[in-house]
Amino acid sequence: MSSRNSFSFIVSVGFMLFALFFGAGNLIFPVMLGQMAGENVWAANAGFIVTGVGLPILGVLALGFSGKSDLQSLAGRVHPIYGILFTSALYLSIGPLFAIPRTATVSYEIGIKPFFGENAGFLPLLIFSLIFFLITLFFSLRSSKLVDVIGKILTPLLLLSIGVLITFVFLNPIGEIQAPTENYLNNAFFKGFQEGYLTMDALAAFVFGIIIINTIKNRGEVTKKEIMTSSLKVALIAGVLLATIYSSLAYMGATSVSELGMLDNGGAVLAAVAAHYFGSYGNALLSIIVIAACLTTSIGLITSCAAYFNKLVPSVSYTRWAIIFTIFSTIIANFGLSTLISISVPVLVTLYPLAIALLVLTFLHPLFKGKKEVYQVSMLLTGIVSVFDGLNAAGIKVQAINDLFTTILPMYSVGLGWILPAVIGGVIGFIINVVKKANYQVSPAENN
Repeated sequence: MSSRNSFSFIVSVGFMLFALFFGAGNLIFPVMLGQMAGENVWAANAGFIVTGVGLPILGVLALGFSGKSDLQSLAGRVHPIYGILFTSALYLSIGPLFAIPRTATVSYEIGIKPFFGENAGFLPLLIFSLIFFLITLFFSLRSSKLVDVIGKILTPLLLLSIGVLITFVFLNPIGEIQAPTENYLNNAFFKGFQEGYLTMDALAAFVFGIIIINTIKNRGEVTKKEIMTSSLKVALIAGVLLATIYSSLAYMGATSVSELGMLDNGGAVLAAVAAHYFGSYGNALLSIIVIAACLTTSIGLITSCAAYFNKLVPSVSYTRWAIIFTIFSTIIANFGLSTLISISVPVLVTLYPLAIALLVLTFLHPLFKGKKEVYQVSMLLTGIVSVFDGLNAAGIKVQAINDLFTTILPMYSVGLGWILPAVIGGVIGFIINVVKKANYQVSPAENN
């Protein structure tokens, strides 16, 4: 039966997409943004929603719009080798290197560690991560049940739990919103825009989009119009939920400073807010919220990564890849949350502009008739700038290049200097294609 005739199916898949996106960073980053942005919270939140909601939703729709079956074939429009390299880098980044281990460390730091205290040592994290990833592996090996497990069980539990906390925040705010910190005094929107990178959702959209589209196809949708229509409905459900909860978390952070002070991270803010409203029961409620959110994302990422690398290297089965990534993620998780975040930021700052450029080019593909030179030059110039942005984020500054880019590239200082090169690269690529085509048409005539 077509999913167009099944409202419950669309809602269930929409909940699943929301739950796949709403993981570790989606809890801790908006609430910390609220604390730091203060009176500029809504401008910063708007920027965060662009990259934390808008881009992920567009990423899902781009896969349906392109007609491609996976990210590799989509990125392969630049070049087949680039398709493999970019896709592998993206899957590893949102998979076993950063995002999957982070789901366990955030779950532990916020949901479990408060019960053990600061001097618990390494053993509780080790035991928890083993249990967490065994559960992840169990459901990942039953990926056909993903909609039922996530869309119908875990997501309602997550929404109910976080809804209780958010309701108390709006009915009885902790305090008055304070002045913004220095980083959010000016350009709060653009600062929030960059903070949205840390969710990794625009990257994950290319991965989770495949799950959504395949789920829709399995329901009986076959034409591009049908797939796009159902994908749009699913994406809107997920997008509204994400935007609502991000805005609520940002408000929670903004109203907490006067009473709780400026805390070190979003996890600490969430824990303090939960304790403020519910006392000793607050940590229990927060544990349910965090573990449910992180577990759904972990299951989705293990499933997606194992499926991709099984396709890339068929000699290794899906089950073996899932086990490999689970074991590797368990090991990496035990290095701790702070280490994971510090290492991931430069990689994300480098990958995000490339992902956004590919996303935009995908929607513009019919306009320039898919000319490969447009993809190639646009991605090349975008990549040059994003590499130096990544180096800056890693603390490796090439001052001469930074001075040059600051002078010639608008918004380079706020991390968006790649936009102009991406546009110029697309135009140059189009011109190159036209010239090559003209030369090809002239040459045969000369030979005659």
